[in-house]
Amino acid sequence: MLPFASNYAELCARFCWRVPADFAIPAAVVDRYADGSGREAVVELDDRGGRRVWSFDRVAELSRRAANLFAAHGIGRGDRLAILLGQRIETLIAHLGAWRIGAITVPLFSLFGPDALAFRLRDSGARLVISDRAGCEKIAAIRDGLCELSRIFCVDGPVEDAEDFHAALARASDRPPQVATGAEDPALIIYTSGTTGAPKGALHAHRVLLGHLPGVQMPHEFFPQPGDRFWTPADWAWIGGLLDVLLPSLFFGVPVVAWRAAKFDPEAAVAVMAREGIRNVFMPPTALRLMRRAGVDPYAAGVRLRTVGSGGESLGADMLEWGRARLGVTINEFYGQTEANLLVSNMAGLIAPRPGSMGMAVPGHEVAVLGPDGTPLPPGETGVIAVRRPDPVMFLGYWRNPEATATKFAGDWMLTGDLGRRDEEGWFTYLGREDDLINSAGYRIGPTEVETVLARHPAVALCAVIGVPDPVRGEIVKAYIVPQPGVVPDEALADSIRAFVRERLAAHAYPRSIAFVEDLPRTATGKIRRAELREAERRKAASEPTADKG
Repeated sequence: MLPFASNYAELCARFCWRVPADFAIPAAVVDRYADGSGREAVVELDDRGGRRVWSFDRVAELSRRAANLFAAHGIGRGDRLAILLGQRIETLIAHLGAWRIGAITVPLFSLFGPDALAFRLRDSGARLVISDRAGCEKIAAIRDGLCELSRIFCVDGPVEDAEDFHAALARASDRPPQVATGAEDPALIIYTSGTTGAPKGALHAHRVLLGHLPGVQMPHEFFPQPGDRFWTPADWAWIGGLLDVLLPSLFFGVPVVAWRAAKFDPEAAVAVMAREGIRNVFMPPTALRLMRRAGVDPYAAGVRLRTVGSGGESLGADMLEWGRARLGVTINEFYGQTEANLLVSNMAGLIAPRPGSMGMAVPGHEVAVLGPDGTPLPPGETGVIAVRRPDPVMFLGYWRNPEATATKFAGDWMLTGDLGRRDEEGWFTYLGREDDLINSAGYRIGPTEVETVLARHPAVALCAVIGVPDPVRGEIVKAYIVPQPGVVPDEALADSIRAFVRERLAAHAYPRSIAFVEDLPRTATGKIRRAELREAERRKAASEPTADKG
């Protein structure tokens, strides 16, 4: 945890890691506050105006029941348990219950389509899934290909091939299971899409929570402070929702508001923040831009935030000014990735942010910019952003993929794959990706996964996917498609292709822009040259006249 300090240098000098060998997430985030006092842990809201408060006592009890329920169905140390749910109490209970018996959780985004789900469930070897009615229907359609999956629980009551989760919990014992868990024991697999091949599962240990704490405290200004109350529109299936907000907040005994609309609604978000007295938010840049575009004025509506953290893409000076004017605070940008998160951050209360910079290294993390030979570059030079191991926030490796794990490192440096610069004072500037990864609204999208689904459409002969600039999302997915012979490429076909990918992959990953072409640039071995497509997009953008704003 961050010590109090009057400047950044003092903060770094006074910081040291304290990671006990027997650390376990459930004990750290709920058990120590489950003292019979009824202390508030989670406030759960629904779209019908319902509101339910869950205490640490109740969460601890239900997670013990979940642990015994899972154990009774053969789940034990090292087994994988998938959680296909959004921001709701059962998500937290399922994670904690699995961790109590040494199992490994696999959070899955509720908007994933069948292809995305099938791959992740097969690759992780999940033996048990917990989901809602909609998720259970998706899994039922692909279950024949999931040979290791033995049981499904539904939080909305019994459905075909799925048992009633709450009824099963009520029958389970609430005695603490006798399974010891250490800081280095695996806890969860979060899938992250790469630019080549299939998505990779980043395997994290229980210590990853402790590794996140200074990176939460820095953008949220020595979090926690009296009256703090946290919410994010980010789904708890992603590292930004689960480990930037939910678990760190509970670790510090700070209540978390659970509410995520099917689609981000600026007015509704402002209403929730005002009504619930939210003091701290992690707001992805896209959500902030949508709030500005909608013309909402959170401060005038009664929102009184203490801190706003934002990450996943660059904000820009205009958004920082909007935040000061409409949110009443300076937005603190931060940087990280699924394999090693919250590495760099701003902290406006300690040092004034520099527009265009994503901040300075969070105390406890040694971050550098490396050259082609894998050694740190001097200030001002461009290279790959990297973090040195060992580091508590760093992943254990890619699940069942030692080759990909090995290529992620250059000696003791973990390579982020992102290009950047570091100045003489330690400020980092993000310059782009070394590879083809698409960053849309904070979602990191691998083009290969999208192309694999596109190729299955009967009208598609050949395809390639890149990211192109977008004023709201940062980037959007653009697909270049060579139609099958005899197929007429029109807008109706484009709409059909968009729907095809959206239904089978995910709503954030479908191609919002489609270009029909006669051929694609390829290497001598047939590999598509995405770099040529990106360069063509850059030339096109440069040649287009700029609208007169005067």
